[in-house]
Amino acid sequence: MDDALVRAGRALRLVLLIVLALLFLIPFYLLLRNGLAAERDITSPAWTFFPRQVRWGNVRELFADPSVPFARSLLNSALIAVATTLGTLLLASLAGYGLARIPYRHANKVFHAVLGTLLVPAAVTFVPSFVLVSSLGWISTLRGLIVPTLFPAFACFVFRQYFLGFPHELEDAAEVDGLGYWRTYWLVVVPNARPVFAAVGTIVFLGAWNAFLWPLVIGQDQNAWTVQVALSTFTTAQVVRLHELFVAAAVSVLPLLLVFLCFQRWIVAGVERSGID
Repeated sequence: MDDALVRAGRALRLVLLIVLALLFLIPFYLLLRNGLAAERDITSPAWTFFPRQVRWGNVRELFADPSVPFARSLLNSALIAVATTLGTLLLASLAGYGLARIPYRHANKVFHAVLGTLLVPAAVTFVPSFVLVSSLGWISTLRGLIVPTLFPAFACFVFRQYFLGFPHELEDAAEVDGLGYWRTYWLVVVPNARPVFAAVGTIVFLGAWNAFLWPLVIGQDQNAWTVQVALSTFTTAQVVRLHELFVAAAVSVLPLLLVFLCFQRWIVAGVERSGID
């Protein structure tokens, strides 16, 4: 009787997981289905699970569209996301390590000040940030899109909380070997903190890749468009190009999937250790 209940429970969990997995895959199915379909198949009231004719030419049409430089937008988003992620990991981890490990009587005050910036709505700092970037001549440049986003307080908070629980024995051994704070950070702390670096890096990368409002305002030239800005141009008051919109969305999701698949193991470990919700 007990074995039957156990098997029934396992079967029920398996069915539930399959249903949830299918629900999770529905958006990806719609992206591929509509991205490879003709416009009439997308808007037709008679729904079909697969398009009547698979149009691989939609992908070629997307990259050949002269009104939307999608390849350039992909490159811009990749450069911005990678630079923002690397810069954030460097600056936030150094700040978090300093606040957690370097003795300083005002460390808690500085930390509380950093946390206080999380309470300030982004809309409050948006206009001053734009004025500053404009005065520096950074409109429609990668500098204007990257530099203002390099130090999120959330990343500093996560690193600081993680380093508070970092084993003191490793740092004591480094101190015995004559290493200072700087070399201890690079040679001891960073190699042993890869999970939290992967978790924070993935969150920052996703945020930078999906950012829309700041790139829309700063990237006023087509050569400075990001993927999200390019996607918005397929739906306008004059025309709606659904097949290009769906295939472009499918292409723009691929880098995010690759990042998640490559760093999945470290992301899960980092979330467990740092307590990211």
